[in-house]
Amino acid sequence: MRAVRMTAPGVLEQVAVPTPTPGPGEVLLAVGAVGACHSDLHVLDAPAGFFPTPITLGHEIAGTVEAPGAGVTGWSPGDRAAVYGIIGCGRCRACLRGRENQCRQVPPGGIGLSRDGGLAEYVVVPASRLLPVGGLDLIQAAPLTDAGLTPYHAVELARPALRPGTCCVVIGVGGLGHMAVQILAATTAVQIVAVDTDLAALDLATRMGAHHVVRADPDAVDRIREIVGFPPDGADVVIDCVGVDATLTTARTVVATGGRLLLVGLGGGTLPVRPVVDAPPTLPLEVSVDIPFWGTRAELQEVIALGQLGLISAEVQTFPLDRAPEAYDLLRRGEIQGRAVVVP
Repeated sequence: MRAVRMTAPGVLEQVAVPTPTPGPGEVLLAVGAVGACHSDLHVLDAPAGFFPTPITLGHEIAGTVEAPGAGVTGWSPGDRAAVYGIIGCGRCRACLRGRENQCRQVPPGGIGLSRDGGLAEYVVVPASRLLPVGGLDLIQAAPLTDAGLTPYHAVELARPALRPGTCCVVIGVGGLGHMAVQILAATTAVQIVAVDTDLAALDLATRMGAHHVVRADPDAVDRIREIVGFPPDGADVVIDCVGVDATLTTARTVVATGGRLLLVGLGGGTLPVRPVVDAPPTLPLEVSVDIPFWGTRAELQEVIALGQLGLISAEVQTFPLDRAPEAYDLLRRGEIQGRAVVVP
């Protein structure tokens, strides 16, 4: 079969490999679609030895069951499913409580991270990682497993602060941010402010349910403040889907006293934390900061339900398997609108 693999750190190429065989408790899945995620770029850019090589990338996967392995029940050939990509250790306190996204093994285990992923015609996954998607388009189902799940988990963490009439600022309307806007619109009654440098992204945010859009430029903080209020008031929740220094500065500048700041993007920026002593604080008092990571299987089931109801949908740009390296190049350059999805 064909697969797109990281053959060495930073090297991504299409190769021919044997079709895998599912072991006990596993399922062979014919890949219908796989999302291209910024996290894959972090895998490619990681130092030698941090992730195994060669490895097939791709952790946002939806497909059709081809063959269940020994001992698998509840799944038959032809069943359509999305893949929950995290594989926790199953022993730590977090895993035992169903919070595999908080697993304490390092680096995190998962499909496309510690074992072969979905950038291939077929992938083998533990049957426990599958969730049914019914008639949901597989090209839509695949991004829900991360681009949908991660912002959904962030919203769940901040849910107590997302009361009717409050305000949430979403910074970055890319693969995760455009889903965050929809999730907020579908599950809360908050005022949504979307921020991005790109006018097309802001137009997308408006179509997805944002009440206000602000272009990220030197005057952006002032314009956001006109919407959310001035210190000590501000945004009750800020979801930063980028995570570079500039966006983190905006986030901490517009969040309200007692607000919630969620750092969803992994852009490599730094958030300074300095309490009041003899200089202005870097964060308002009583602000809580969370760094969401993916989400739980239960949350993915809820995200899929939102997709099945038509309340959320991914803006996708599709690529055949042999153009997957091109998709990642475009993603790295910031030239993907919404989510890139590879369709083997």
